[in-house]
Amino acid sequence: MTFSRIIASAGGAGFFPKAPGTVGSLVGLVLGCAILGLAGHWVLLVLAVMATIGGILAIRAAQAKDDPGWVVIDEVAGQWLTLLGLFHVTWIGAIVAFALFRLLDITKPGPIGWADRMHSPTGVMLDDVIAGLIGAVLIRLVLLWHPALFG
Repeated sequence: MTFSRIIASAGGAGFFPKAPGTVGSLVGLVLGCAILGLAGHWVLLVLAVMATIGGILAIRAAQAKDDPGWVVIDEVAGQWLTLLGLFHVTWIGAIVAFALFRLLDITKPGPIGWADRMHSPTGVMLDDVIAGLIGAVLIRLVLLWHPALFG
């Protein structure tokens, strides 16, 4: 397996035979919760940006067409961005962040769908980045009204 495929598949998670996008999101969730808990929001943000840029380059280098199922680095980056909405890691916060990101990624409302229709490596990454940012904003808005709810 080439280095670009390792990156684009999030270390091979994208080759899981069932629901590779969900598996990629779970990898992102576990790693993201660990990073957020140990190193904080800024480190997670920097890594999400690096994953996004690296993902675009890896998808191009792997010569992936459209958005093949094995490309899940976009789910990892999007999940990390969604986790940034939490004040700190909790079980319920992680579950809400995971479910919200997956809902946005699957249904692709508004600008998420627009980015998905770009049919390019940038579009592959951008739809999940937008979903992650929207997820983080939604989580943060809920936490502003109910700070103890899940975050």
